[in-house]
Amino acid sequence: MGDEYLPGIYMRFRSDYPAVGEALDALGEAVDTAGPLDERTERLVKLGLAIGAVADGSVRSNARRALAAGATPEEIRHVALMAITTCGFPTAIAGLGWIDEVLAAEG
Repeated sequence: MGDEYLPGIYMRFRSDYPAVGEALDALGEAVDTAGPLDERTERLVKLGLAIGAVADGSVRSNARRALAAGATPEEIRHVALMAITTCGFPTAIAGLGWIDEVLAAEG
């Protein structure tokens, strides 16, 4: 994933607090390797969590990363649809909109 997708506030955080950023990276790596899920499945799960948190940037990031890990556009959209019954229609539709923008850009 290129820096072109990273928000300015995140880039400033990484610059201002490099040790915290490195610790965050290490925690992410530890969490990702702590269980049996493959990267594709991890990205789809993280995408669902991001939709539930109504986290625009995280939804976009995880949609891109899920694509890179081999998930299909249909699988990625399905995650947003599944959010309807758990997170509510407005949340799911917001997630679907962000996903569709990523899919269109990745085209």
